[in-house]
Amino acid sequence: MVVQGIFRKHLYSLTALLLFVLLHGGAAVGQSSRHEGGAPPFKTGERLSYQLRWGILPAGTVVLEVLPMETVSGVTAHHFAMTATSSGYVDLVYPVRDRVDAYADLAAGRSLLYRKKQREGRHRRDETVRFDWTGSRAAYENFGKKRNPIPVGPGTFDPLSVFYAFRMQEIRENIELHAPVSDGKKCVTGVARVRTREKIRLWGQELETYLVEPDLKHVGGVFRKSDDAALRVWVTADEKKIPVRIASRVALGSFVADLVPADSRVE
Repeated sequence: MVVQGIFRKHLYSLTALLLFVLLHGGAAVGQSSRHEGGAPPFKTGERLSYQLRWGILPAGTVVLEVLPMETVSGVTAHHFAMTATSSGYVDLVYPVRDRVDAYADLAAGRSLLYRKKQREGRHRRDETVRFDWTGSRAAYENFGKKRNPIPVGPGTFDPLSVFYAFRMQEIRENIELHAPVSDGKKCVTGVARVRTREKIRLWGQELETYLVEPDLKHVGGVFRKSDDAALRVWVTADEKKIPVRIASRVALGSFVADLVPADSRVE
């Protein structure tokens, strides 16, 4: 049980890394900050695959995909998906099989629908969040059990769609990015700071990146319990703004997520 608890905390951190902290690094999408030319830096068919390591141990994979557009509540919506799968020893003691689907109207700068199927050990969730922009509310349910809707403001994204909204922003050194984000249970303003532009070595080559440090104040779990918790994200210094490396430090150890080019596809 102790081992399972440790793995669960670390895997929660990995999920928070890609579904909460990094994604909260987005800025509210406005006309003044849109990607140059108005076209998004991603297309249907894009696939980003990350290999996760806890120390030297392989922990699993996370895959982000841009799927064909769909119609949600009469609106043409971008469809984004994320899957998280544990591997190796982690899979033996605490198997993870998570999937998130998010639908967003990027032209209007807001989310429409968010679904999350969480399978982590014995932990199960089947969440749906519906965004009602007539009433400016988000309605959450889990396995059909509904909560009272909460108010959301203009430009609010779900925890996955905001990652893609972030990539539509102009980023540069020494700025802060802000975004309203809701998972249907609460709505918070995420903050990320673009620290500097630097080169990192990955895949045997040097890459030009921006170092981004998300604020951890809204994140619980091992981040909250660690006095020196830190999270750093390296994003390509080009029009695509792809995270190529994510690293964290918490009381129980550290983990790294690197983009795997052989398993990824960027169109």
